[in-house]
Amino acid sequence: MPSEPLADPPADPLVAQHVLEFPGGYTRTTGPVIGRFLSELRARRLVGVRTTEGRVLVPPLEYDPATGDPVTGEYVEVGPAGTVTTWAWVDEPLPGHPLDRPFAWAFIRLDGADTDLVHAVDPGHPKALRQGLRVWPVWREKPTGHITDISHFVPEVSQIRADVRTEYRIKAGGALRVFLEGVARGVFLGGRCERCAKVYVPYRSACPECGTAIPDTVEVPDTGTVTTFAINNLPDPRAPQVPFVSAYILLDGTDIPMIALVGDVPAHEVRQGMRVKAVWVPESERTASMANIRWFAPTGEPDVELS
Repeated sequence: MPSEPLADPPADPLVAQHVLEFPGGYTRTTGPVIGRFLSELRARRLVGVRTTEGRVLVPPLEYDPATGDPVTGEYVEVGPAGTVTTWAWVDEPLPGHPLDRPFAWAFIRLDGADTDLVHAVDPGHPKALRQGLRVWPVWREKPTGHITDISHFVPEVSQIRADVRTEYRIKAGGALRVFLEGVARGVFLGGRCERCAKVYVPYRSACPECGTAIPDTVEVPDTGTVTTFAINNLPDPRAPQVPFVSAYILLDGTDIPMIALVGDVPAHEVRQGMRVKAVWVPESERTASMANIRWFAPTGEPDVELS
């Protein structure tokens, strides 16, 4: 249909605006090469055509753009995945664009192809785009034999997120059970290695240093010395206040420190070498748990010089 002037001509007499339209739609033949490409799209397949030099053109062309020679007529299935080679970001889509949200026009080198296909990529965020990004097509529900049978491309799945929750019970056995049974009675049980002569708390059935079996327990005092500590400023239901101190405490007569809270003293007054004693919950509230010890509190004794 020929173009027609607009009803309201512009004020400038040297400017003429026209509209060119085809109300009944514009129909053209595709030819055998493009027709094959679109027919394969309708079947949700992507194909290219091989040139006499062995290159695969996607979309297929009737002539090799590099040499001008006719293509061989050999069609090669490619993709469906591909790699982004370059792109342009569209922050504000226009009415005729394939997506109604920000997306990218990208050159996509489909697997098995030697040329790039231009199509829309929806990465969710522009920072997700990069050269070499692997993408897969999203097909429309009812393909019709048109390039828009591919709605757009999306990045390859590279990670998943799942809510994880599990419930389980831990049953104390062996040496740990022996130790916790002692804690339930209000005592600390350790083990002395006959070969190393070292005492370990909690009790363990074998020496961690030499592997010698430790068949018997020894009861150790509930007093000790702070060897090192950390001041914590985040709330903890076990702590007496915030900030609070967690410390490594070397119980008297032992050779390895245990970790516990320090309370009944301002956090900034805790120091290495401070003498402390366990503060136990009332006997009626005790169970086979380290919760029997509220924390360790200063004894008021002189500090110990650590070697």
